[in-house]
Amino acid sequence: MPKMKSNRSATKRFKLTATGKVKRSQAYHSHILTKKTTKRKRQLRKKPLLSTPDRVRLKRLLRGE
Repeated sequence: MPKMKSNRSATKRFKLTATGKVKRSQAYHSHILTKKTTKRKRQLRKKPLLSTPDRVRLKRLLRGE
């Protein structure tokens, strides 16, 4: 039986923390930044955690099931 492959797009977009939670990037922080306020851009820098149901689904993608 061949090895299970992890989903490469998910691997590039999400990072696991040491406690097993999943961090993701914020949307709306890549272009057209001139019209966004400094406060809004600063808050978009933070990496929020995934919700628990999404975390369970995403871990299957990362470990290759």
